[in-house]
Amino acid sequence: MTIRRSMILLATASLTMLAACNKSPVTEASRTDTAAKPDASAAAKSTDPIESALAAAPASIGKDAKIVAMKADGSMSVLREGANGWTCMGDNPATPGADPMCMDANAMKWAEAWIGHKPPPADNVGLMYMLAGGSDASNTDPWGKQPKDGGKWVETGPHVMVVGSDSLNKLYPAGGDPDTSKPYVMFGGTPYAHVMMPIG
Repeated sequence: MTIRRSMILLATASLTMLAACNKSPVTEASRTDTAAKPDASAAAKSTDPIESALAAAPASIGKDAKIVAMKADGSMSVLREGANGWTCMGDNPATPGADPMCMDANAMKWAEAWIGHKPPPADNVGLMYMLAGGSDASNTDPWGKQPKDGGKWVETGPHVMVVGSDSLNKLYPAGGDPDTSKPYVMFGGTPYAHVMMPIG
């Protein structure tokens, strides 16, 4: 058998094996139809604060999460107790977009420090889900309430946030006008710097 014939047989066998491994062809039934998915943004803007809060997280986390609402003074009222260490909060009506969030225990400590204008705890990496997206007045001012000088809101689609990780913050760009389609740092250069990671 010549080398060329051996190579042809090997290539044919490889293609046959690849075809055999592909046991789940794409069909109309298996295709992901994004139009058929629930609109997380609509749920996030719901007048029901629990429905709004649950739009932030995967259902597997939200179903057992504590649900809270922020009062005018920055304190939290518990709307529903939880059992898995996660805390979800509904949309902030003061922003134009949907922005409920769901935090693990470490991220909740970070959020409480940010809301209270206190230093965040050291060595405290946490994760937040914002699956309905986010709407922020500034990417540089942790407490900005309106964009400066007629600027635009920082609109980010569905994303997760990693807080409390200085080493991760160093990997991604920061600044006043981020490309929100890629990972970026919000509040860079402040104690509240964190990575925003778009998903979907």
